[in-house]
Amino acid sequence: MKVVVIGGTGLIGRNLVPWLAGQGHEAVPAAPSTGVDTLTGEGLKEASRGADVVVDVSNSPSFADDDVMAFFRTSTTNLTEAAAEAGVGHYVALSVVGTDRQPGVGYFRAKVAQEQLIAGSGLPYSIVRATQFFEFAGGIADGSATDGVVRLPGAGVQPMAAAEVSAAVGRAAAGEPTGGVSEVAGPEVFGLDEWVRTVLTARADPRPVVTDPQAPYFGAVPGPADLLPGPGARLAGTTLAQWLARP
Repeated sequence: MKVVVIGGTGLIGRNLVPWLAGQGHEAVPAAPSTGVDTLTGEGLKEASRGADVVVDVSNSPSFADDDVMAFFRTSTTNLTEAAAEAGVGHYVALSVVGTDRQPGVGYFRAKVAQEQLIAGSGLPYSIVRATQFFEFAGGIADGSATDGVVRLPGAGVQPMAAAEVSAAVGRAAAGEPTGGVSEVAGPEVFGLDEWVRTVLTARADPRPVVTDPQAPYFGAVPGPADLLPGPGARLAGTTLAQWLARP
């Protein structure tokens, strides 16, 4: 199959393109650097032409509430219209576990809007929701630090390696459209504070991580299970300790 990967040069796309190629598919990365701009529509028709599957793993360059909503609304509308015009048989998108449980988080509201646009597009589709990536722990610490102290709630999280997120999206792209949402998650449950503290300690980052039940995560305080997958989620195999031990 020919699979066009929107966001194919980013963290997930860089792993996804070779994963698909390794399964015998023609995987084409698409991004502004390759002449494809989902916001302006530049290059979208050309990129979609002849594609069997379009996979969207792109992300907003700004996480400000208005910016991220505008990005996903505009980008998804342009992508689904181009895919429909090209006769694409399967549209796959990466989303976030718990995105429908945190209406106070602007990024999550934007992902819900993205999912709704896809579901209403008339295209055969599959949406893969993933938990937090191990690779995001440092950024979460940076965004939650004040005067050198990281404050995070103990809400449950089940993070996973980005490479395994890519593989999960790849499996969805290589399969039949589900017309719904599936979830993937890591093999272990941590408190959000515990996970970030473990990563900082392993990296010799001296910042203390203080458990604060009222500390926000992306602008809202999550409930104990708001960021955890539901029953039936597919679990990845790489543990946090194994990921930290990699070069």
